Amino acid sequence: IVGSNSLKNFCITWIAVCIALCVILPCQLLLRNQDRSTVMERSNNSLDMIEMSGFICGYISCVFYLGSRFPQLYKNFRRRSTEGTSYLLFALAMMGNCTYGLSIVLKMPATESFRALYFLHHLPWLIGSFGVLFLDIFVSFLCY
Repeated sequence: IVGSNSLKNFCITWIAVCIALCVILPCQLLLRNQDRSTVMERSNNSLDMIEMSGFICGYISCVFYLGSRFPQLYKNFRRRSTEGTSYLLFALAMMGNCTYGLSIVLKMPATESFRALYFLHHLPWLIGSFGVLFLDIFVSFLCY
């Protein structure tokens, strides 16, 4: 019973965060478009509020995406079995994460001066896709 209350509270909190982000981010976009004419030139390396919001969303997504695999891994270890695990789900997810991560890497700028900045800007999505790919490979070995 305690676990179900914790899960319920977590789900309610998560829904509240999603609703807040769905309200805050569009408002920021509208304000940004209105203020564009009055804003002075900014450095290409600086982060404005919209970009920072994107990074925060990216890292939150990364944490939840990586965390999504641990309940299955825990269940498999606790039962000492992979019975009931849909391997097709993990196989398709592995192909999707592999191609998604590769699309980010292959789109990397040719000039070395922009590579570090590009990598830094895409780090949460790279961690999410390749991290989950690693966890899915681990699940695959357990299924095998």
